[in-house]
Amino acid sequence: MAKKKSLRSAEWFGGKDKMGFVHRSWLRNQGYPDDYFEGKPVIGICNTWSELTPCNGHLRDFAEVVKRGILEAGGFPMEFPVMSLGETLMRPTTMLFRNLASMDTEESIRANPLDGIVLLTGCDKTTPSTVMGACSVDLPTIVVPGGPMLSGRFRGEKVGSGSMNWMIKEKHHREGYTAADFTEAETCVARSIGHCNTMGTASTMATMVEALGLTLPGFSSVPAADSRKKRFAQLSGRRIVEMVREDLKLSKILTRKAFENAIVTNAAVGGSTNLIIHLTAIAGRIGVDLKLDDFDTLGSKVPLLVSLKPSGKYLMEDFFYAGGLPVVLNELKERLHRDTVTVNGNSLTDNYKDAVCYDDDVIASLKTPFQKEAGIAVLRGNLCENGAVIKPSAASEELMKHKGAAVVFESMEDYHERIDDPDLEIDENSVIVLKGVGPKGYPGMPEVGNVDLPKKMIMKGVTDMVRISDGRMSGTAAGTVVLHVSPESTVGGTLAFVKNGDCIELDVEKRKLHLDIPEEELNKRKAAWKPPAPMADRGYVKMYVDHVEQADKGADLNFLVGGSGSKVERDLH
Repeated sequence: MAKKKSLRSAEWFGGKDKMGFVHRSWLRNQGYPDDYFEGKPVIGICNTWSELTPCNGHLRDFAEVVKRGILEAGGFPMEFPVMSLGETLMRPTTMLFRNLASMDTEESIRANPLDGIVLLTGCDKTTPSTVMGACSVDLPTIVVPGGPMLSGRFRGEKVGSGSMNWMIKEKHHREGYTAADFTEAETCVARSIGHCNTMGTASTMATMVEALGLTLPGFSSVPAADSRKKRFAQLSGRRIVEMVREDLKLSKILTRKAFENAIVTNAAVGGSTNLIIHLTAIAGRIGVDLKLDDFDTLGSKVPLLVSLKPSGKYLMEDFFYAGGLPVVLNELKERLHRDTVTVNGNSLTDNYKDAVCYDDDVIASLKTPFQKEAGIAVLRGNLCENGAVIKPSAASEELMKHKGAAVVFESMEDYHERIDDPDLEIDENSVIVLKGVGPKGYPGMPEVGNVDLPKKMIMKGVTDMVRISDGRMSGTAAGTVVLHVSPESTVGGTLAFVKNGDCIELDVEKRKLHLDIPEEELNKRKAAWKPPAPMADRGYVKMYVDHVEQADKGADLNFLVGGSGSKVERDLH
């Protein structure tokens, strides 16, 4: 008979010596009875709740529901906070702090008497940051995604929180929206608890963790306000206790096959380009070698099966009513690794084999997809030596092969100052180039790649133009936008040397992004280039700038990649 694995928390609570006394006695002030310290699995509830993160504002209540499940299964729940990343309020960008939040998560788990972890997530970066941190400790872990908002309604139109934001400038200039119109729209767009209700980054990351096998089946699609969300949360609390007893750690679930499943699934649902950076970083933490080209090789030929904004017309609530992610995973079964293990102990096939689609206008079949090839395309060329990405399902077909003269903005400040200048030399064939918004350059790589078009182009009726940058784009946005150009301009990538009027060629089918100037001229510009001054001289931001990797490697800090384990090194008392 196999020897029963001892609980990690026993190193704190199991001793009959002085330190066992100390660890138990301080917790006695909370009124815990004796049996809580006698072999119950201690489950840490990692809560990203914050009033500064509106998308996660309901997670305080969810934690109590999870606790019920843990107690029912014989566990000892202990909730703890970690840095919460609110996409809507934080400056300069939450991406700057993703790695910091992952460190907070990792060290909070490692330093405390925890046997298993429940991650309460929601807004964009709270999912990848907590998963990254948990991977670096590698304990049994389950994710409780906070869920999307209910669908917004504005003057008879169904509107998505997030997608509406990118239409504001156009609404103002073309439709004459007043301040009163904007105020009314604000109250209609975000009308319930939860995160963005489009297939933006928050929904994408929730979808990702389910495709990876880190949530109970069907959990990611349920709206935050639906009572079934709490049911799933309570069941997750029960299940994590069982996972501890089974020693079902993250490394047993997050295999290479699981990551490949997530890439295929992301393509099928029209997920955010941000998945690339986050999934690559998570893989790096758990020790799976995931390359940028894998997203193209594995996902670019996958058909679009879900009609959700910004790639379609519906919202997450509609997706749930149509059957949700289980339908998609069942439809994709021949393209997925069906034997991967998930948190409930079952395989992917077993979890989703009985899924039924209730609305084929929302979820299509492989035989009649909304788009034949919807996955992320990875571009190569002298303008992006280490790669760049574009999301074809959100782009304009007529611009997927395009040549145009560059209109260059050296920074976001330069863009804001000049973009609506009536004298700006730009037309619908121009290529907007934005520099200085990569991982080191901003710093933090903000979601500004889909910059608004010039006012005079909007008034002319132009709805899309080719835009290129070393930054990111919100998953709620659309457009023919080339992102994540690597190396970034700030470290001397070719993007740094683009000048106004240079011809740029984009050919998505051929995966080509090319700056069409003579090699001699390019070398001359490189020789004359001087790197910008450092963006920070103290604290975390300096550490970030000094150690962050480029976008093609997931923009993690180089000293955090690889290496995991939950061993308690010493007790200094």
